[in-house]
Amino acid sequence: MANLGGLSGAGGLVVGPPGWSGVAAGRKPNISLVVPVYNEAQAIEAFVTAVRDVFAQLHASFEIVFVDDGSIDGTATVLSHLCLRVPGLVVVRLSRNFGKEAAMTAGLDYCTGDAVVPIDVDLQDPPEVIGDFLEVWSRGVDVVYGVRRERHESLGKRVMAQLFYRGFNAIAVRPIPVDAGDYRLMDRRVVDALRSLKERNRFMKGLFAWAGFRSESVVFDRPARVMGVTKFNLSRLISLAMDGVVGFSTLPLKVSSGLGVLVALAAVAMMLFIVVSALFYGNPVAGYPSLMAVLLFLGSVQLMSLGVIGEYLARMVSEVKERPTYVVEAVVASEVGSMATPALTVS
Repeated sequence: MANLGGLSGAGGLVVGPPGWSGVAAGRKPNISLVVPVYNEAQAIEAFVTAVRDVFAQLHASFEIVFVDDGSIDGTATVLSHLCLRVPGLVVVRLSRNFGKEAAMTAGLDYCTGDAVVPIDVDLQDPPEVIGDFLEVWSRGVDVVYGVRRERHESLGKRVMAQLFYRGFNAIAVRPIPVDAGDYRLMDRRVVDALRSLKERNRFMKGLFAWAGFRSESVVFDRPARVMGVTKFNLSRLISLAMDGVVGFSTLPLKVSSGLGVLVALAAVAMMLFIVVSALFYGNPVAGYPSLMAVLLFLGSVQLMSLGVIGEYLARMVSEVKERPTYVVEAVVASEVGSMATPALTVS
């Protein structure tokens, strides 16, 4: 039978054979680690050392694809020096800070491995877990995602994470695994399927779940960050959550419509009550206080509904513009130790 992998049908995509099929035949797999970095100069060398120590004990070759997301500290310098003395490194330098989701997308576009592992550079995603990922993957599982058993983070961040996961799964068409971040192993055909998705507002956890494929979890303890500080402040977390909700659920629009119907019914009922009270019982109609209460209530409902519609509309405008998800300034690979021809735009 001919291999039809990568061909698109009518509105669909036909993926190729799994990367683990070659592993099952005894071939040494090549694993790509995708590492978005932004102002992480202090953490990079420790991360590379930890990864090399782990793969020294595994029957697998590896490449590390660093995506420098417009860092303004010494990250670019550290990565350039590492490329001169450490094999298997690829550095994709973006022209500015596009955000972690875009940087991860760039890494998926530039990696070449049979399987791909998105991982954070701060070592909160323990590289030692990759061995467990590989063992499950070799059994024919396309996606092996890490589930955090223990999270050494602030109480506020843990509470917000729990609220988001449960709230998202309550309204999304395709739920995401609770307590699973981006740390996972994905077969090459899963990555190819993800690369075919061209939306600009990307919520990667949702896209991972949307793609489907056979999946299993590996539980691990998430240690505290060893060095540096997190770049995800409250506003970025809220923005990411909004991208997830708007991108994978239409429930907010339905709630807005339903609320409008309820308010209309309540207004009709109140109107009938006032008419009956005035005509049959001679009760005086309440004036200014009741009028202001009704106006303020209706105004707040309208503004809330417009806000919901605006979130969807803003993202539609972004998609219609068809701007690239990221812009690459340069690509450096340690195999040649020189600057590759830069790709100006990748959509």
